[in-house]
Amino acid sequence: MTNQIQMQPTFRVQLPWEREEAKHRLRRAIQSDELASHAASAGWVIDYQIESADQRFWSPHLSVQLNRMDEPTSTEAFCRFSPRPEIWTMVMAIYLVAACCFFGALIFGFVQWSMGNPPWSLVVVPVSVLVIGGLHGASLIGQGWSRDQMDVLRSRWERTVELARSEPTA
Repeated sequence: MTNQIQMQPTFRVQLPWEREEAKHRLRRAIQSDELASHAASAGWVIDYQIESADQRFWSPHLSVQLNRMDEPTSTEAFCRFSPRPEIWTMVMAIYLVAACCFFGALIFGFVQWSMGNPPWSLVVVPVSVLVIGGLHGASLIGQGWSRDQMDVLRSRWERTVELARSEPTA
């Protein structure tokens, strides 16, 4: 794991199987006793989560999407860390509200100014910018605080690949 902090850190892994075989091997691996309670799969996606007892507000989850490669005998696993879906939805909703307030205040302020009135609505603009900046800062801080859990999720993914590689060829 790198020490770089970024919004929704990602990494890619090339798997030595075609996409359908990769999906079946990885699904069998996550159904093992070792991983069954830590991962779930639907379609071409595998999600890893932290146990409920260990979850914190800022706990991440790891989503792995299997993508086709140019070579028919290999598959790319696109892996992305992000907040749990319910937290990510809340953060995106706050971003949207702040962005709407920002643009609404700009438009209303321009109308006030063009009509010769004091553009008092422009007070909302810096507040909106502070909210957006605060959310971004909070996400980076939370990511730093959850580095240990990101390492756990990545090791579970690596263990899944290890189990899938050790499976006999069909």
